[in-house]
Amino acid sequence: MRPLTNNDIESEISYAYLHAVASHVGAGCHSANRASDGNGIDALLTAWGPFPEGGYLQEVDIKVQLKATTIKPVIENGYISYFLNGIQRYNDLRSEALATHRILVVMFLPPESSDWLNITENELALKKCAYWVSLRGAPESTNASGQTIYIPQTQIFHSNGLKDIFVRRSRGENLNYRLP
Repeated sequence: MRPLTNNDIESEISYAYLHAVASHVGAGCHSANRASDGNGIDALLTAWGPFPEGGYLQEVDIKVQLKATTIKPVIENGYISYFLNGIQRYNDLRSEALATHRILVVMFLPPESSDWLNITENELALKKCAYWVSLRGAPESTNASGQTIYIPQTQIFHSNGLKDIFVRRSRGENLNYRLP
């Protein structure tokens, strides 16, 4: 037996964050099994309509690849650059041949683990936040090890942002990657 590594803890905190946001909007959040994880899916989010200003779909699924890091994000012109390790992961996320849309959620944590979580009688505070991006339709990469992607700084993964994703998907709107 051994304690969790910092990477394991970062991962678990990102799951907790995802579950909290999904629960707050009334969506289901299911952790992926080993087979799904091997295909770049860490969780499945399901929301049920009717969706305010939404479309004809009354049930929407989104598959999520989760990442967590303590590396301070580099922000330029409103985009956060993030190096996604594993070109297969990148290709899985950018595929347009998937029935269920996938998003990447990247949790940025403070460098010191003692700053990650604070609990008092009045508050449960998880420091920093996560951002989301869809890589659907992103350009092919010539890199072998991974790809730097750009996440709009406006796409904080929070309750309103997740609701918007579900509404857009209920209308059949594609979540395509936008280059900076």
